[in-house]
Amino acid sequence: MSRMLEGKRILVTQAGDFMGPALCDALTAQGAIVVASEPALVAPDAASEVVAAAGPVDVLVANLAIAAPTTPAVDVGDDEWRSTFAALVDPLPRLVRAVVPGMLARGGGKILVMGSASALRGMRRASTYSAARGAQLAYVQAIGVELAPRNIQVNAIAQNFVDNPTYFPPAVQQDPRFQDRLKREVPLGRLVSASEDAAFAAYLCSDAADCFIGQVFPVCGGWAIR
Repeated sequence: MSRMLEGKRILVTQAGDFMGPALCDALTAQGAIVVASEPALVAPDAASEVVAAAGPVDVLVANLAIAAPTTPAVDVGDDEWRSTFAALVDPLPRLVRAVVPGMLARGGGKILVMGSASALRGMRRASTYSAARGAQLAYVQAIGVELAPRNIQVNAIAQNFVDNPTYFPPAVQQDPRFQDRLKREVPLGRLVSASEDAAFAAYLCSDAADCFIGQVFPVCGGWAIR
C-alpha cells in the first residue's frame, strides 16, 4: 500500500534511539507528518510536555529504550529496578493521559508501543529489563480493550534480534560469538532489518490495521513465538 499514512500526524518518542530513526524514515515514506521527539521521558512532566509541543496527534509511537541491565537477579538493587521502570514503564500512562483526550476529540487515533520479546521468553541476567518490558505489554493489552470502543487502537511490537544501534550496534553484530548465537537461537538465521520492522510498524499505524486491538506482535525472527 503506497502512502498509507498520507497526512497523518505521528509523534515518535525518543526518536534518536532504538527504532526511532528507522521509524521516522518509514513513516515519512508513507506520507506521515512525523513529529520526532528526542528527549527521554523519565521526568514526571516530560511526557505531557512532549505531547503538548507536538500539537494534534493522530498516532503516538511510544519508542522507549535504555541500555539493558545485565545484573544477576540476586544482585539487582532497588535503584536499578526503579530506574529501569522509570524509563520504560512510567512514561506510558503519562503519554496516554496526555494524548488520548485530543484523539477522543478528533474521533479516534492509534497508539503503538515498541516493546521487547524479552518479555515473552526467559533470558538469563535480564530480570529487570524483562520485567519492565513485560509491564509495557500488559499495559498495552489492558488499555487496548479499554480504548477500543472509543476508536483508539493500541498495540505493541515485541521485538528482539532487530538491527538497531541501541541493542545491536556494529561491534556486537561483528562478534563471531554473536553470529554463532544468531544461527543457534534465531530460526531466521539473521537479524530482522530495521526497515522490515519499521514497515510493519507503519502498517500498524495505518487505517488498514483498525481491526487490531491490544495485540502484541513478536518481531524477532522466530526467537519467541506467541
